[in-house]
Amino acid sequence: MSSLARSSSIMAAGTAVSRVLGLVRAAALASVIGLALASGNAFALANSVPNSIYVVVAGGVLNAVLVPQVVRAIARDTSGRQGADYVDRLVTVAVLVLGGFTVAAVLAAPAIVWLFGGGLLGTPLTGAQRTLAVGFAYWCLPQIFFYALYTLLGQILNARGSFGPYMWAPVVNNVVALAGLGVFLALYGGWADGGPGAGLEWSGAQVALLAGSATAGVALQSLVLLIPLRRLGIRLRPRFGLRGMGLRTAGRVATWTLGGVVLGQVGFFVVTSIASGISEQAPEGDTTTPGLNAWNYAYLVFALPHSLVAVSVVTALFTSLSASAAAGRTREVVSSVSLGLRTVGIFNVLALAGIVVLPVPLIVLISGAPDQSRAVAPVLVAMGVGLVAFSALYLIQRVFYSYEDARTPFLLNSVSVGLWLTGSLLSLLLPLDDRLVGVGVAMSVGVSVAAVLGLVLVRRRLGSIDGTAVLRTHVRLVLAGGLAAIVGTLLSLALRGDGVTGRVDALVVLLVAGGGMTLVYAGALVALRVQEVAPLVARIPGVPAGVSRWFDPGPREER
Repeated sequence: MSSLARSSSIMAAGTAVSRVLGLVRAAALASVIGLALASGNAFALANSVPNSIYVVVAGGVLNAVLVPQVVRAIARDTSGRQGADYVDRLVTVAVLVLGGFTVAAVLAAPAIVWLFGGGLLGTPLTGAQRTLAVGFAYWCLPQIFFYALYTLLGQILNARGSFGPYMWAPVVNNVVALAGLGVFLALYGGWADGGPGAGLEWSGAQVALLAGSATAGVALQSLVLLIPLRRLGIRLRPRFGLRGMGLRTAGRVATWTLGGVVLGQVGFFVVTSIASGISEQAPEGDTTTPGLNAWNYAYLVFALPHSLVAVSVVTALFTSLSASAAAGRTREVVSSVSLGLRTVGIFNVLALAGIVVLPVPLIVLISGAPDQSRAVAPVLVAMGVGLVAFSALYLIQRVFYSYEDARTPFLLNSVSVGLWLTGSLLSLLLPLDDRLVGVGVAMSVGVSVAAVLGLVLVRRRLGSIDGTAVLRTHVRLVLAGGLAAIVGTLLSLALRGDGVTGRVDALVVLLVAGGGMTLVYAGALVALRVQEVAPLVARIPGVPAGVSRWFDPGPREER
């Protein structure tokens, strides 16, 4: 096995294990704080804000300015001495600036909770829910520093050709957080057993255990990277001074990238504010009005097929895209774009059918809370409608990045986020129970319009996107997906899928109805001669070598 293949396998394995543990962690967390409970919304606010602040203030700067400088310094310095000095100085200034910012953020925890908790929309959290959210925030906001440190150390490792640790470190995070949740459940019980998650009266020890273990996981996720760094002979030391490091030039180059990062987080801010306002306005003791925590769980299910399939496929294609673009081989770029859109579509259309037909069992399997899951299901369906466009837009943006064009992706993000924000604000006119559904619909509309516009711009740049093949494949995929959805609906009705009472029932419905949908979908793809399936079918043991001729649509004209 080549070193590249070995690195890819290690990275893929780390991602897969982390995703599985992430789902287990989400299930354990739901046992503590539920999906649509006030305490869950308070924790969701405190635990998601640090990542948002990091993405804007630290993540964008690190990824767009500091990390590229580190990579160039290591690549051009063969002796390692000057490169080490450069890296030491960058890490030193990053630690000082990020550390100071994190301390300031912790001190400003009450103001941050007010801001992200709907303060600007006139619906800030109040009373016991605000007190609990602020208590969680004091423990969670230090994550800003450790998220940034993880990114910086991980990219230094990547620049030295060590990819595995960066992908496996989140496993440590999930293990630590799971351990904390296990201890919490053992000591205090879950919300369904009358634990603290069922109300808003939490002791300091309970807040510290739940939020502190979450932060401890992020901290260890970053600090564990010091071990492989030392094995590579990289021993970071404090060094001061930024003169002559080229950061001003790097900052100019990264302007559009940073703009895109900020734009995306504006969307997060508005959704967080709306969802937190819903939680504040919901009747006391309400357990069926979806708020911020419900949105997070719906998005977790929505993003799973994208992160497992689309990100993997596009990441594999991006190297060849960049090489072909740099060499001016436009025909190869068109071929890669067409292949990416068609391949990702195969999996995403089936995932979309599953989300539309089986939203309740999907969420119950994770949460174990049937009534709350039924309230969250419409939110998942609303955002799920945009899944195919969401992944297509992700690929389209990488096409422009391969040509070192960050301006066009920023414009596409502007369209997507602009429509999303407009629709989200209009959703405030809807009844309380339907507002997050409106936000989900707005998200789907935004990414769909941006994806269509992106395809037009890609075609204008490349002269073609192999549109006939892409359209033909997607028409067949929609037909196969529609047939699978009909079968899944019938099986779900027979099993009373919307009436599942727990995780075991949900698992049975997903195995039977979901399995039936998958078989019907696969059979329809074969019957409709979707040629992208041929390589997969050819790998099945016992399939004749000439079976791929079945999928051959015949000679195609050059485009």
